[in-house]
Amino acid sequence: MTSQISASGMRQRTAPNKMWLISLVLCSFIVFTTQESESSAPVVDTEYGKVQGKQVILQQFGKTVKVFLGVPFAKAPLGDLRFAPPQPPEPWDYVKNTTTYPPMCAQIPIGGEIIAKLFINDFSLEKSEDCLYLNIYTSADLSTKTKLPVMVWIHGGAFLVGEASTLNGMYLSALEDVVVVTIQYRLGIFGFFSTGDEHARGNWGYLDQVAALHWVQKNIGNFGGDSSSVTIFGVSAGGMSVSALILSPLTTNLFHRAISQSGVAITESLFSSNIKPTAEKIADLTGCKTTTSASMVHCMRQKTEEEILNTTQKMELFTLDFLGDPTQKIAILPAVVDGIFFPKSPKELLLEKQFRNIPYIVGINSDEFGWILPTVLEYPLSENTLDQEKATALLWSSYPLVKIPKNLTPVITEQYLGVTEDSIKKKWLFLDMLGDLFFGIPSVIVARHHRDSGAPTYLYQFEHRSSFGGNLKPVTIGADHGDEFFFVFGIPFVNEHSPEEEKQLSRTMMKYWANFARNGFYLLWPRTFFIGLFLRVELP
Repeated sequence: MTSQISASGMRQRTAPNKMWLISLVLCSFIVFTTQESESSAPVVDTEYGKVQGKQVILQQFGKTVKVFLGVPFAKAPLGDLRFAPPQPPEPWDYVKNTTTYPPMCAQIPIGGEIIAKLFINDFSLEKSEDCLYLNIYTSADLSTKTKLPVMVWIHGGAFLVGEASTLNGMYLSALEDVVVVTIQYRLGIFGFFSTGDEHARGNWGYLDQVAALHWVQKNIGNFGGDSSSVTIFGVSAGGMSVSALILSPLTTNLFHRAISQSGVAITESLFSSNIKPTAEKIADLTGCKTTTSASMVHCMRQKTEEEILNTTQKMELFTLDFLGDPTQKIAILPAVVDGIFFPKSPKELLLEKQFRNIPYIVGINSDEFGWILPTVLEYPLSENTLDQEKATALLWSSYPLVKIPKNLTPVITEQYLGVTEDSIKKKWLFLDMLGDLFFGIPSVIVARHHRDSGAPTYLYQFEHRSSFGGNLKPVTIGADHGDEFFFVFGIPFVNEHSPEEEKQLSRTMMKYWANFARNGFYLLWPRTFFIGLFLRVELP
């Protein structure tokens, strides 16, 4: 359903504090309808050793999925491997038990483990630098030569939080006969610290994703997957990662289709052409001298995981400064031109058409900045009204996210908010503007360039208001940031309280995504020959 502003202006939204995550868990407890099979546990060969998983029966569908959790795809990035490219894992000569969730990558505690508890029932709260693992969900008969399409999920979380285990791939795998792989990658300082030179080139998190895709190419066949039919997909920072992987020369032949959900790589705050000041700030906050790049990196490698996380806390990433100079604030640790993953900036690579010419879905939600993002970023919007002057000031404070020069802020706010004198409507138009600047406009630009290269390109806008989160989200919000991935992963079938129409929508979404993974197209979905043509995903 499309979110609209009523003529009476009665569009009310609350602004709860960051404890919303805990409330979300309390009011949306999920009951699993699965049962582990007592039949023999599946054992599969990988390039590095054997792994033993478990069989899980989805009772409501009578389907069985083989699950392998915490399979290593790279060596632990510790010691000299901190701020270094990932290395292949050490081989083992025993059957490795892969039936428990791996530790999430080291991250600050802003809700990653709490979000995970919403979706899985035995999640480990452990966080560790030793985190380069992936999970595999396969419905294939491993005793045959079955080759199913492979769908590799890249989680979101502002490149700061998140984990492979938040979303369970069993329902997507079982209902659509695909192999689902969910991967982890280094986050925050561990994943994106760069000195801008050979001492710490940066982009470590992206390189981890490449390493995981190499592992998939070499090993997924033994799990019933087709290595010649790999689709990468992700939401938010995961969607941005998908877009970045398409642009990187390192990913040739590693995947064959792609889906970016609410995020692409050309978003301004994701890239820096002058990273040295950021490196010096990080080193200084961590207690390292900043005389040379070599000394900074050496010192940073000696620090404990906790010390690095303390620095992350001090930097207050993914927050905004509504009082100081926004040009001095860092919201997201950016990627850089490292000469390896990114030979040029993402925008240059896009303009020069130096990207993978593959089928590509790009999508956004109708209310990307509706509730979660302004809440987490603590926009001062507790009042239900907004005037033009304050909106202009808030847009300037948003510089770390959208990089709009100060002289353009009044022009843009006038363009969006000047259509009405209603101060209530102005507030919601301001949030729509932020959604366009951070998600909508970059997504359309990327889709245009892919279309113009001749690649099959599809656009969607997801418009259904998810029931997840109970009453925390104001009733006037439509599809908020991240709402769609509940349906792609079949979460309505996990939650016994889900309405029947959401289960049907979930089946539709899973079928769209899986058909694209099989064929690179969906027959009822118009290709983007003209950029205004897109698929609307909503309930009738």
